[in-house]
Amino acid sequence: MADVPPADGVDLIAVREALEASWSSRTSYGGVWDERNPALGQCYPTARVVQHFFPSAEIVKGVVWTGVSHEVHFWNELRVGGGSVAVDLTWQQFPPGSVVVARQVLDRHALGDGATTLARCDSLLAGVRAHLGGTGGAPDAPRPDGR
Repeated sequence: MADVPPADGVDLIAVREALEASWSSRTSYGGVWDERNPALGQCYPTARVVQHFFPSAEIVKGVVWTGVSHEVHFWNELRVGGGSVAVDLTWQQFPPGSVVVARQVLDRHALGDGATTLARCDSLLAGVRAHLGGTGGAPDAPRPDGR
Protein backbone atom coordinates (compact mmCIF):
# COMPACT_ATOMS: atom_id res chain seq x y z
CA MET A 1 0.00 0.00 0.00
CA ALA A 2 2.95 2.31 0.46
CA ASP A 3 3.21 2.70 -3.34
CA VAL A 4 -0.35 4.00 -3.66
CA PRO A 5 -0.21 7.79 -4.00
CA PRO A 6 -2.54 9.90 -1.86
CA ALA A 7 -5.65 11.18 -3.62
CA ASP A 8 -6.59 14.78 -2.95
CA GLY A 9 -4.54 14.83 0.25
CA VAL A 10 -6.08 11.66 1.70
CA ASP A 11 -3.89 8.61 1.97
CA LEU A 12 -5.07 5.03 1.76
CA ILE A 13 -4.08 4.19 5.33
CA ALA A 14 -6.23 7.02 6.69
CA VAL A 15 -9.14 5.88 4.51
CA ARG A 16 -8.68 2.28 5.69
CA GLU A 17 -8.71 3.34 9.34
CA ALA A 18 -11.81 5.47 8.79
CA LEU A 19 -13.54 2.62 6.97
CA GLU A 20 -12.83 0.15 9.74
CA ALA A 21 -14.12 2.62 12.33
CA SER A 22 -17.29 3.19 10.27
CA TRP A 23 -18.32 -0.40 9.53
CA SER A 24 -21.59 -1.39 11.18
CA SER A 25 -24.69 -3.47 10.63
CA ARG A 26 -26.07 -0.49 8.64
CA THR A 27 -23.25 -0.79 6.11
CA SER A 28 -22.96 -4.58 5.89
CA TYR A 29 -24.65 -6.88 3.43
CA GLY A 30 -27.89 -8.18 4.90
CA GLY A 31 -27.24 -6.28 8.13
CA VAL A 32 -24.87 -8.97 9.38
CA TRP A 33 -22.58 -7.83 12.17
CA ASP A 34 -19.96 -9.78 14.04
CA GLU A 35 -17.71 -7.91 16.49
CA ARG A 36 -15.07 -10.60 15.96
CA ASN A 37 -15.20 -10.15 12.17
CA PRO A 38 -16.24 -6.55 11.44
CA ALA A 39 -15.19 -6.80 7.76
CA LEU A 40 -17.90 -9.41 7.16
CA GLY A 41 -20.35 -8.14 4.54
CA GLN A 42 -18.53 -4.81 4.11
CA CYS A 43 -16.71 -5.50 0.84
CA TYR A 44 -18.93 -3.77 -1.70
CA PRO A 45 -19.57 -0.48 0.11
CA THR A 46 -15.90 -0.43 1.09
CA ALA A 47 -14.87 -0.80 -2.56
CA ARG A 48 -17.26 2.01 -3.54
CA VAL A 49 -15.86 4.33 -0.86
CA VAL A 50 -12.28 3.57 -1.91
CA GLN A 51 -13.30 4.44 -5.48
CA HIS A 52 -14.76 7.72 -4.20
CA PHE A 53 -11.46 8.77 -2.63
CA PHE A 54 -9.29 7.24 -5.36
CA PRO A 55 -11.23 7.82 -8.61
CA SER A 56 -8.80 5.78 -10.69
CA ALA A 57 -9.65 2.70 -8.61
CA GLU A 58 -11.65 0.01 -10.31
CA ILE A 59 -14.05 -2.29 -8.49
CA VAL A 60 -13.38 -5.98 -8.95
CA LYS A 61 -16.01 -8.66 -8.38
CA GLY A 62 -14.66 -12.07 -7.63
CA VAL A 63 -15.40 -15.47 -6.22
CA VAL A 64 -13.48 -16.64 -3.16
CA TRP A 65 -13.11 -20.30 -2.23
CA THR A 66 -12.96 -20.48 1.57
CA GLY A 67 -12.26 -24.19 1.73
CA VAL A 68 -15.93 -24.76 2.52
CA SER A 69 -17.89 -22.59 0.10
CA HIS A 70 -17.64 -20.12 -2.75
CA GLU A 71 -18.35 -16.53 -1.71
CA VAL A 72 -18.86 -13.42 -3.86
CA HIS A 73 -16.39 -10.70 -2.92
CA PHE A 74 -15.50 -7.16 -4.04
CA TRP A 75 -12.24 -5.23 -3.84
CA ASN A 76 -10.36 -2.52 -5.73
CA GLU A 77 -7.52 -2.29 -8.17
CA LEU A 78 -5.62 0.98 -8.31
CA ARG A 79 -3.55 2.05 -11.26
CA VAL A 80 -0.01 2.72 -10.12
CA GLY A 81 2.65 3.54 -12.65
CA GLY A 82 2.20 1.20 -15.59
CA GLY A 83 0.39 -1.50 -13.65
CA SER A 84 -2.24 -2.06 -11.04
CA VAL A 85 -2.25 -2.92 -7.36
CA ALA A 86 -4.99 -4.98 -5.72
CA VAL A 87 -6.36 -3.20 -2.66
CA ASP A 88 -8.63 -5.40 -0.58
CA LEU A 89 -9.53 -3.78 2.71
CA THR A 90 -12.00 -6.51 3.73
CA TRP A 91 -10.07 -9.68 2.92
CA GLN A 92 -9.76 -10.44 6.64
CA GLN A 93 -13.40 -11.56 6.62
CA PHE A 94 -12.26 -14.84 5.06
CA PRO A 95 -10.50 -17.71 6.84
CA PRO A 96 -6.79 -18.30 6.26
CA GLY A 97 -6.15 -20.29 3.10
CA SER A 98 -9.02 -18.71 1.15
CA VAL A 99 -8.26 -18.05 -2.51
CA VAL A 100 -9.75 -16.02 -5.35
CA VAL A 101 -10.92 -18.43 -8.06
CA ALA A 102 -12.56 -15.94 -10.46
CA ARG A 103 -12.52 -12.19 -10.98
CA GLN A 104 -13.79 -9.46 -13.27
CA VAL A 105 -13.39 -5.70 -13.30
CA LEU A 106 -16.80 -4.04 -13.14
CA ASP A 107 -17.89 -1.24 -15.45
CA ARG A 108 -18.12 1.76 -13.14
CA HIS A 109 -20.84 3.26 -15.33
CA ALA A 110 -23.08 0.20 -15.16
CA LEU A 111 -22.99 -0.99 -11.55
CA GLY A 112 -26.77 -1.14 -11.29
CA ASP A 113 -26.90 -0.62 -7.53
CA GLY A 114 -30.32 -0.73 -5.92
CA ALA A 115 -31.62 1.64 -3.26
CA THR A 116 -30.60 -0.58 -0.34
CA THR A 117 -27.05 -0.93 -1.63
CA LEU A 118 -26.77 2.80 -2.29
CA ALA A 119 -27.99 3.51 1.25
CA ARG A 120 -25.28 1.22 2.65
CA CYS A 121 -22.63 2.93 0.52
CA ASP A 122 -23.81 6.42 1.44
CA SER A 123 -23.89 5.52 5.14
CA LEU A 124 -20.33 4.22 4.98
CA LEU A 125 -19.12 7.25 3.02
CA ALA A 126 -20.70 9.58 5.59
CA GLY A 127 -18.97 7.74 8.42
CA VAL A 128 -15.62 7.84 6.65
CA ARG A 129 -15.97 11.55 5.88
CA ALA A 130 -16.78 12.24 9.53
CA HIS A 131 -13.73 10.25 10.64
CA LEU A 132 -11.53 12.11 8.21
CA GLY A 133 -12.79 15.45 9.47
CA GLY A 134 -15.12 16.17 6.58
CA THR A 135 -12.61 15.49 3.80
CA GLY A 136 -14.71 14.78 0.76
CA GLY A 137 -12.22 13.15 -1.56
CA ALA A 138 -11.72 14.12 -5.15
CA PRO A 139 -14.00 17.04 -6.05
CA ASP A 140 -15.32 15.40 -9.21
CA ALA A 141 -15.76 11.94 -7.69
CA PRO A 142 -19.42 10.93 -7.69
CA ARG A 143 -21.00 9.85 -4.46
CA PRO A 144 -22.11 6.23 -4.35
CA ASP A 145 -25.65 7.43 -5.02
CA GLY A 146 -24.46 9.09 -8.24
CA ARG A 147 -24.81 12.68 -7.00
